[in-house]
Amino acid sequence: MTFEKRRLGQTDIEVSPIGLGVMQFAGGGGLFGKIFPVLPQEDKDAMVQTALEGGINWFDTAEMYGFGRSEQGLSAGLKAAGKENGDAVVATKWLPVFRSARNISKTIHDRFRYLDGYSIDLYMVHQPWSFSSIESQMDAMADLVEAGHIRSVGISNFNADQMRRAFAALEKRNLPLAVNQMEYSLVNRKIESNAVIATAKELGITITAYTPLGYGLLTGKYHKNPDLLEHAASFRRKMLKRNLEATRPIVDALEEIGKKYDATPGQVALNWVIHFQGKSVVTIPGATKVEHVRESAGAMKFILSGDEMALLDDLSREFL
Repeated sequence: MTFEKRRLGQTDIEVSPIGLGVMQFAGGGGLFGKIFPVLPQEDKDAMVQTALEGGINWFDTAEMYGFGRSEQGLSAGLKAAGKENGDAVVATKWLPVFRSARNISKTIHDRFRYLDGYSIDLYMVHQPWSFSSIESQMDAMADLVEAGHIRSVGISNFNADQMRRAFAALEKRNLPLAVNQMEYSLVNRKIESNAVIATAKELGITITAYTPLGYGLLTGKYHKNPDLLEHAASFRRKMLKRNLEATRPIVDALEEIGKKYDATPGQVALNWVIHFQGKSVVTIPGATKVEHVRESAGAMKFILSGDEMALLDDLSREFL
């Protein structure tokens, strides 16, 4: 089955509406070592292979995800799948915390080392927290494009004004700002109320949605078995418990709609994310099991009707 591809912003990079976020590949290393389980490389290989077989053609990682562990796990998975450089789109991110823009050029070779032969198609500034100005960061990123080290530039977690500044800085270098990676789901629709999605559409920037299943809340598993909440990561547990009853009508609707498409609630939720804003949003659900990847890829096999998207819009408006 052939799935549609969408361009990242005004670049020539084309991706499937759903990619695979591999933050979980960081388990055992760096900041995320104690949050995620340590996955054997053969499990990572199987997830990458399953993604590719399911029509996913791009993968999102970051320096912050285990300081190379996630990138390394991804490159090993792509090699195990027999993929050459250029066969899949690779996105990664520079960590700006306690650093200046000069660090961007100093650490790019670490990214090359961990990605082990796979080029960086999209390189993003992970947070707007650098010691340097946004303009300086974009200039440093533009230098990497001009040097042939990366194909395109993106940002992550930038508000509307910060996004405009990044866009303007790159425009002066005759480069587009490809993406702004933001949290977006039926239970977190803030980008609709804080002008981020409107600004992205105006400027031709793609939104890459992370946490599209609301930390698992939209799969319905916690509604069916609240005891699972006690096993959720501590930083998520409070939010999950607080929103459990408020999201029950949404999950009930996801389940009912899913019957029409032979889809799970999670697949319906992902489908809403990639279609409700037209083609302006793509998403990168994560996974710790092959089944998670297969389910995410399956969410590209149908398109919700206008009425179905409107119903979910109406039920989730308190999360705007």
